[in-house]
Amino acid sequence: MKYITIIILLCSLGMLTSCGGDDDICESGQGTPRMKIKFKKAGKQTTLDSIKVFVNYGSNVVDFGWQTKVDSMFVPLRVDDSPYTDLFIKTTTTADSSKVRVSYTTKSIYVSPGCGMKKNYENLKSELLLPTTVLSVETGQNFIENEQKTNLYLNF
Repeated sequence: MKYITIIILLCSLGMLTSCGGDDDICESGQGTPRMKIKFKKAGKQTTLDSIKVFVNYGSNVVDFGWQTKVDSMFVPLRVDDSPYTDLFIKTTTTADSSKVRVSYTTKSIYVSPGCGMKKNYENLKSELLLPTTVLSVETGQNFIENEQKTNLYLNF
């Protein structure tokens, strides 16, 4: 009986000490950051009435849906080994999409056991491949380590 009590106490103690802390969840911006996009008209930052963004992630195209009254957006870039991500932007349902290619190099960084690795993007270059509603692009901060600074300006 004495051995059974000791075994139960040891198992209980083992279960209590094996529980992880806040390391289990990737929170507070520790994951791979998204690219911040802002909009300009006639050289001034503006709020768009509506915008729809599609992103080609290689195996599929993700539709971020229509957003209204926006002055900025966050768009996740590809996390595979591709050196670029293609964005498709439209501002009306009848207009054709503009195509913007964002090229970069990636750097993997270890965050924690719960989060694992995250990617930071460096040497960002944006190129307007198909100008329809978007007239030109401007690069902001040319690296993404967090989501604080604007990385791309779309000129309408």
